[in-house]
Amino acid sequence: MTQLNILTIKLPPKTEQKYDIIIGSMLHKKFDEYIAKYTSAKKFLLVTNKTIWNLYKEKINISNSDYLILEDGEEYKNIQTLKEIYDAAIKNKIERKDCLIALGGGVIGDITGLAAATYLRGIDFIQIPTTLLAMVDSAVGGKVAINHECGKNLIGAFYQPKLVLSDIEFLKTLDNRQLKTGLAEVLKYAFIEKSCGCPLNYRFFDFLHANKDKILDLDNKTMSQLINICCNLKATVVEKDETEKGLRAILNFGHTFAHAIETLTHYTIYTHGEAVAMGMKMAFKLAILLKMIDKDYALAANALIDKYELVSTIPDFDSQKFIDAMILDKKTESEKPRFILPDADFSVKMITDVDPSKIACSLKPNL
Repeated sequence: MTQLNILTIKLPPKTEQKYDIIIGSMLHKKFDEYIAKYTSAKKFLLVTNKTIWNLYKEKINISNSDYLILEDGEEYKNIQTLKEIYDAAIKNKIERKDCLIALGGGVIGDITGLAAATYLRGIDFIQIPTTLLAMVDSAVGGKVAINHECGKNLIGAFYQPKLVLSDIEFLKTLDNRQLKTGLAEVLKYAFIEKSCGCPLNYRFFDFLHANKDKILDLDNKTMSQLINICCNLKATVVEKDETEKGLRAILNFGHTFAHAIETLTHYTIYTHGEAVAMGMKMAFKLAILLKMIDKDYALAANALIDKYELVSTIPDFDSQKFIDAMILDKKTESEKPRFILPDADFSVKMITDVDPSKIACSLKPNL
């Protein structure tokens, strides 16, 4: 087992709530030990999907746990699947002092978290992310949700886990496409680092340039460092603004575009990370059109996205349909989409009331 990184997220003082993110290799060998330390639950319902279960069922042995195996895919992040979790919890007599465990990527984590937030008016849950995207983003910070046919994550809550266990060994079963989808969220942190307000200066943009080969090779030490940086940056933001009243919106850089892409393609063509990578390129283009940044920075940012080969080609979208999809985004105010856009190197801010013609031009993000 490699050296552990343990990061504590401390939420606003009025909640007196905190929890740990444990990052390391071969953590699965001690899941029972960690879980017993962080929760007093006597019974667990572990929620996962068929793909993950087939990969890890020989490694996962959590005492006093029943298992629910769901279908795999973003298209199943819906109210019907949420009901399956409720039904399983009732069948297995899960009580208020018991605990749900999410073993999987963003879909499993989000939907299990929402089930935990609402079942019996709220029970404990633990995140065991198995993808890079979940380890650096969706498993951290307490956003839980399901999709609606009209938009992504429209039905949800803010509900924090008791513990996050990020075992780097799980990343070694990811195919190249799933690894790349997580890297899109990783690169996002490089573009927003200065706005996070973290007291540590990671120079994450330079780190990602210098360590590309080690990252793609899933070097344990490098990946542990990378996940720790991303989680520290996100923790700094979440601790200041748990329920996204202001600062936390910067974590949505690229996502206003990305969620529209996912909605228009019914969550079946692009992964979330692929959509985010496209969305970040569109955001840089829009920022240039609005004269917020110079072209050199946008070119450097696009070069980093291209270095990791996160986007191949960006399809032609009908601009009006795209804008209509954006208006249904949960961040919209007064029927106007809100954008998180770069305003300086590694810095972003929120922009509203953007000329629709400029939005349309940004959908073709070639600089």
